[in-house]
Amino acid sequence: MARDLEEQLVKYLTDAHAMEVQALAQMRAAPRIAGDAKLADAFSAHLAETERHEQLVRERLDAHGASPSRLEDLLGALSGKGFVLFARFNPDTPGKLATHAFSYEHLELATYDLLERVAQRAHDEETARVARTIRAEEDQMSRRLSALWDVSAAASGEDVGAYLADAHALEAQSVELLKRGRKIAGETELARLFEEHLAESEEHKRLIEARGETSRLKDAALRLGALNWGGFFASQRDTPAKLAAFAYAFEHLEIAGYEHLRRLGDPEATALADRILPEERAAAEKLYAAFEPALNASLDAVVSA
Repeated sequence: MARDLEEQLVKYLTDAHAMEVQALAQMRAAPRIAGDAKLADAFSAHLAETERHEQLVRERLDAHGASPSRLEDLLGALSGKGFVLFARFNPDTPGKLATHAFSYEHLELATYDLLERVAQRAHDEETARVARTIRAEEDQMSRRLSALWDVSAAASGEDVGAYLADAHALEAQSVELLKRGRKIAGETELARLFEEHLAESEEHKRLIEARGETSRLKDAALRLGALNWGGFFASQRDTPAKLAAFAYAFEHLEIAGYEHLRRLGDPEATALADRILPEERAAAEKLYAAFEPALNASLDAVVSA
């Protein structure tokens, strides 16, 4: 059992390192396309932190006689650069950049939260300490971004229709992810949470459709992304924890989108965002509360008794 737990700890460290490689690709380019000096400064400050995070995780891998995964790091770097290209070629780049960065910070928060829990079970206090240290700085970055919603919304312009179309596409993706997620999660608390939020997401989608601002292309692209993510999680043996972490990050992608929508000066859009936001925040809190049982299920599946 101790050996299996050690292997899982190394896998979580490897995943964390690949995530930092992806974050570095984003942080190095983000200040140039931020569209506002305050937003650029926030990304620049986090670049130095991210470089230190990558080093700390690499050192913990070395302490366990392991090394980063070249394949995962390469995929992370390519994904990070792809994200930057996507943001650069969208006219409302500052808002998209802040929205996706906020979500990514919460994916990192979830990853380091789970890493700390695994390290504690493996009696590796140094890795647990590193995870806590990095998590605190990721939390600070998420707070920097949330303090700049007014700035990133203003720098993006005030195209309410585009933001509503984005929100509709995200809700369409959420519906697909939740449907697949509840099947993958099986008879668990996580599956119950997915079922509960599915009803809310379908209502959110209907509310946006009532405004008439949708994009078939965006909806189709994000639905395809949801199917791809579902296939990825179904192939992972430690699915419950990864599924909970990704769902947590996705909730914050939606939260950031609605935070921007409510700042565009359209009273109806603001009212719509104010109606939906509390349910997205509540869903995120419930998912975080499910991390421990999700991790238990993950480790039960891969760590022999």
